[in-house]
Amino acid sequence: MSEVKLIPLKPNDREQFITDNQEAFNYGALEEFGRRDDHFEEDGEIISHETIENSIDGGEAYRIIQDGKSVGGVVIKVDGERGDLDLLFVSPKVHSKGIGYAAWCAVEQMHPEVTVWETVTPYFEKRNIHFYVNHCGFHIVEFYNSHHPDPNDPDAAEQIDEQFPDGMFRFEKRMK
Repeated sequence: MSEVKLIPLKPNDREQFITDNQEAFNYGALEEFGRRDDHFEEDGEIISHETIENSIDGGEAYRIIQDGKSVGGVVIKVDGERGDLDLLFVSPKVHSKGIGYAAWCAVEQMHPEVTVWETVTPYFEKRNIHFYVNHCGFHIVEFYNSHHPDPNDPDAAEQIDEQFPDGMFRFEKRMK
């Protein structure tokens, strides 16, 4: 596999980044549920334009580049020794080629000060759960659901009830 690089997101690539992110996230939902899916934030999108924009605006956004082509993206937030993997996506056209893992390794190398990384994913994203646990070394540490919403997110109970009624997993990776 050729080298994977993380390049800071350029303002003129923002809309394509959002479109590519939505395509990647929709792929997972459609793979799991088919065309009749009720997990979408906005019409036809598992993750809304606004959610992705807020993520980009609140963190560090990077394009995943391989062989000079954009193949995905990542958004992280770092606060001292704590890091949040807000978004990580790879184009479905290049799944299972080690690109996501290479991008994650690049994130870790960029931020050696982080001792604990955190991320979340919906219960149905088996591919993501496998990736985070079996490839990247994360551990499932909490299960958010209607009886236990994310205590740090004031909109979590509503989001879980409406979009992910069966819950979301929270993962942590403690660095050595």
